[in-house]
Order: sequence, then structure tokens, then C-alpha cells
Amino acid sequence: MWSSCGRFASFATSVPDEEIVTTIVNYEEQCKGWLAVTARAKGEVLIRAYLQLGQHLEVYTAMDILSYDVRAHAIFQSLQAQKIRIGTQDLKIAAIALANDAVLLTRNRRDFEKVPNLLIEDWTI
Repeated sequence: MWSSCGRFASFATSVPDEEIVTTIVNYEEQCKGWLAVTARAKGEVLIRAYLQLGQHLEVYTAMDILSYDVRAHAIFQSLQAQKIRIGTQDLKIAAIALANDAVLLTRNRRDFEKVPNLLIEDWTI
């Protein structure tokens, strides 16, 4: 499942699949990126872009996806009120992780360390 995930693949293969989940916000960000690539691609690049979009879909359909629900939204609003200076999407991802008592895997320690009580693990170390 992880072969198309680049550097993350080496980390992911060391962890049981059922322990790795993602968030709907991560899915949203990835979809926007791949749809932008397919929108501007032509010829052979378009063929490769659709192949990669399909691989992206396969990875996400094999994973559990944590929702941005009422609880996550309340945590998000609380984090916003605390004026934590990270991107809105990252703040939503943090809120989802907090709402689910999940450890957030990231290579973006600098931003996520600003979120109180968020457990993070850097998968690049």
C-alpha cells in the first residue's frame, strides 16, 4: 500500500497498517493538489498525473479517515481563540488529532509543537 508514498513508505512499513490513519483535511489538501496538477497537465504528463491521482485514491481508500466533526470543530475554535500561529488547515488537523486522542505523525514539528497537548511524532527521524 505504501509503495507510492515516497519517504513516508519506509516509516509506514514499520508500523501496523491499522495504526496509521489520516484526516479528512489531509485528504482535502492532497485532492486539491492532484486536481490542480491534472487541470494544467498535457500529453504524457497528464497520463502520469492521472496514474498518480489513482494511486492517491488507492492509498486513502485503504486507510481509516478521521472526520472533522462537532468535537474537532469545537477544539479548532478553541485553538483559534488561543491565537496559535499556524496555518488554518494544520490547526484543523491538530484539532482532529486532539479530538481522537491520536498521535500526529508529521515532519512539521515547528508548527505542530505550538499546539498545547498535541502528541506528535516526526516520521523523518
